This record gives sequence, structure tokens and C-alpha cells, in this order.
Amino acid sequence: MAKNVASEGSFTVKDYQDPPPEPLIDPVELTQWSFYRAVIAEFIATLLFLYITVLTVIGYKSQSDMSSDPCSGVGILGIAWAFGGMIFILVYCTAGISGGHINPAVTFGLFLARKVSLIRAVMYMVAQCLGAICGVGLVKAFQSGYYHRYDGGANMLSADYSKSVGLSAEIIGTFVLVYTVFSATDPKRNARDSHVPVLAPLPIGFAVFMVHLATIPITGTGINPARSLGAAVILNQHKAWKDHWIFWVGPLIGAAIAAFYHQFILRAGAAKALGSFRSSASQV
Repeated sequence: MAKNVASEGSFTVKDYQDPPPEPLIDPVELTQWSFYRAVIAEFIATLLFLYITVLTVIGYKSQSDMSSDPCSGVGILGIAWAFGGMIFILVYCTAGISGGHINPAVTFGLFLARKVSLIRAVMYMVAQCLGAICGVGLVKAFQSGYYHRYDGGANMLSADYSKSVGLSAEIIGTFVLVYTVFSATDPKRNARDSHVPVLAPLPIGFAVFMVHLATIPITGTGINPARSLGAAVILNQHKAWKDHWIFWVGPLIGAAIAAFYHQFILRAGAAKALGSFRSSASQV
């Protein structure tokens, strides 16, 4: 990032430079160890994420069943903290290696914004889904007595809500998350607000925490297709697959809307493209 400082009246404004768009297909990536290291980091991070969070969900349900006290166990607040806290930790640990996506919806949104290539996006999504399946598999191996009794921590639409409400909850929840990812990693924000140190994983983790508080009663909170897929594959029961499409369609739509909103409205990508087109046309 450029370090030049330009003077504007009594204020100083730092220069910033947007990274160039990633190519749609970049075969060179396949020859670099850093690419495979990033894919491995996404696999391990998603494995750890599902292991800790699904264990928390199952542990809470078992504690609640064994006690007549409705306040026993960590509760919904604790579950939300487990998901948000793990995202904070894992994004912090892997951001410098893979970008710390840990979520196919985040990867999809960044791909639409040309932040990652198609090859990297596909490989990340595959690694995330495999990591999620392995993470939930470890939970089942260590907690086999409780796993099926408490539905394996799988995402399921509550009987009190319609499919449209569940889909809307997933779209809006994922929009909040992916919008936060774009905002927290925006080079323009980093240059403009350099006097306010912001640790990017912190707002991202808080976004996950807040969305869980709002949507656990509706869908159990997906906003991460890998999380939903991993739990459904290992549980492998009809109730886990019945409305599974919601946990893919909703997050992908939410991520696409967030990418469009940030890139073309907040960052005026559409206006810049139109201005560039008009400038080129006037020179002809």
C-alpha cells in the first residue's frame, strides 16, 4: 500500500491503492506451494471450527436435558459466542496464509468481487466442505453417545417458521457477515482510518456472534454452507437433508448481494466503470 501523504487543507490523507482484480483462471497458482498451503489452511481451520462449535451445541443440549434448570448450560448466548469466537481465532490465525475465509459463502462473495480466482475459489470451497465433514466426524467419534440423540448439531428449519422465512434469515444473516468481511478488509478504510487500529477478525467474529443470536431460533444459523453440509453428511438423516437447500441458496444469495452492494454502490464500481467507458468512447 502506498505510503505517500497528500495535504488537503488542515488534514492529511493517505494514498491507498486497490489491488488489481484477480484473473478468472490463473494456472500459475497450481505451480505454487503457497496456493496448496492456503488450501490446507482452509481445510484445517474449517475442521477446527466445526469440531469446537458442534461440540458446544451438543454439550449444551445434553446439559439442558440433565438439569431442570432452564438456565443450565451455556445457552444460546454461549453457542453464539462459540461460533463468533472461533471465527475470530481462526481468521486471525489464517488470514495471512489463505485470507481466512472458512466459509464457501465468503469465498463466493470474494470471487464475485474478483478478489480470488476461480481456481482458488473452487479449491477453497472443496477444502472447506471436506474440513467441515471431518470436523463433525471427530465430534461423532468422541461423542457417539450424544451425537444422534441431539441430531448431530445439524441445521434444521424450525417447525414454527416457513421455508421463506428460513431462506430470508439465511440471506440476511450471510449478507451481514460478508458485508462485514468486505468492510473490515477494505484498503480504502485502512488508509482513511489508519489512526484507528482495527483488527479485521474482531468485527468479523462479532458479526457471526450477532447473526447467531438472531437466527438460532429460526434455522439454527447456517450462513456457512460448509458448516451445514458437514453436519448433514455425518448425521445423514432425512430431517437433516429435508430443507438443506436453504443453507446453500440463502448464503450464496446473501454473499452475492453483499459483494454487489460493497463493490458497486459503496465503492462506486459501477460509476467508475461507466466513467471509464465514457472516457474511452470520447477518445475514439
